[in-house]
Amino acid sequence: MKAAQFKETGGPEVLRLVEINQPTPAAGEVRLRVAASAFNAADDGMRAGFLPIPIELPHVPGYDVSGTVDAIGEGVEGFAIGDAVVGFLPMERDGGAAEYVVAPESAIAPAPASIPLTDAAALPSVALTAWQALFDDGALSAGQRVLIVGAGGVVGKYAIQLAKRAGVYVIATASPRSNSAVRAAGADEIINHTETNVRDAVSEQVDVLLNLAPIEPEQFAALVGLVRDGGVVVSTTAWMTTPSDETRGVRSATVFVLSNRERLTELVSLVDKKELHVEVTRRISLAELPALHAEANTGRVAGKVVVIPS
Repeated sequence: MKAAQFKETGGPEVLRLVEINQPTPAAGEVRLRVAASAFNAADDGMRAGFLPIPIELPHVPGYDVSGTVDAIGEGVEGFAIGDAVVGFLPMERDGGAAEYVVAPESAIAPAPASIPLTDAAALPSVALTAWQALFDDGALSAGQRVLIVGAGGVVGKYAIQLAKRAGVYVIATASPRSNSAVRAAGADEIINHTETNVRDAVSEQVDVLLNLAPIEPEQFAALVGLVRDGGVVVSTTAWMTTPSDETRGVRSATVFVLSNRERLTELVSLVDKKELHVEVTRRISLAELPALHAEANTGRVAGKVVVIPS
């Protein structure tokens, strides 16, 4: 079968389109005929070798995947051949940038029925990250306030939608180019961080500060003053320490997204209820994935890109 694979870590040139053996599902696993995988910044980081994720080489990227079950391992009871599914695969194992991939039963859920199966690959890890940040780590609840820094990215727009659905007041920072998308996601207030000091623009303290942007540590620390006593600072920027303020009981949490089949199933249901919009910015072929990694190596890839193997 065709797959995008790297045998050593390094620059984008180590990722190549190759022919490898079709995988066989073990006990508790299914094999998927891949409809699409999704590109994430972590794919670039794992290929480059600077993320501390213990992948085995050679490695196929693409831990977000959608597809159709075409083989079932021993003990699998929740899925049948022909089922359309979506999944967040274990990041250390081979991913879905291939024609077929094996997945633990615990990592997949029935795919949304209301969108193309290819587009469903864009949902799992980013939506799970937003949910985990807001409700598992941030413990947000109805009537509270959240400040989302860097809300114009994919995770930020999921976070806005999920927070508004939960009855939370959302203040979001965004650049002019993402202002309209952030507004469409449902933000109550939008701060143009390119022209306005965020600390000056927030008039009332928030219960949770969620940072999704690569801001300077000093700037991040200064924003903690916007969080009420006993509030929470949550961040997805794992390469720097998430600040807290113990003197005021403000705790901190850094998000390392976790697979959660029950939560993924709930997110899928929100998509089918039209309560959550799945963003797909580009659709590319498997042969174009090395070029996308080269693009990511020179700067941030905007939006969400899905990779279609056929």
